[in-house]
This record gives sequence, structure tokens and C-alpha cells, in this order.
Amino acid sequence: MYFTDRGIEELAERRGEEVVSLTWLAERLRQFVDLNPDFEVPVERLATWLARLDDEDDDE
Repeated sequence: MYFTDRGIEELAERRGEEVVSLTWLAERLRQFVDLNPDFEVPVERLATWLARLDDEDDDE
């Protein structure tokens, strides 16, 4: 188990029943980076990965 799994599990347990828009998620990610600028690169990578999930060219 990765350390991040605990945070992901907490998110699923505490907010798993909620439905949110991607616009809402994008705003929360921006707020997080504003408060934690050291995490800009990982958040950017996550956002890019989520944005491109359905791209057929990225099946590597």
C-alpha cells in the first residue's frame, strides 16, 4: 500500500457519495496549488492524466 492510498481511502469514505463537476475539481486543485506551491508539478501531472484518459494515443 502506498502512503497516498490512505488519503484516497479517506476521500472515498468521507466524500464518496458526492457528485461533483470537473470544473469544481479544477477549482479545488487550483486552490490546493495556491496553498501548496511545492505540489504544482504533481497536480499538473494528475490534471493532465485525467484530461487525457480517453486519448487513444496514450495507451502505453
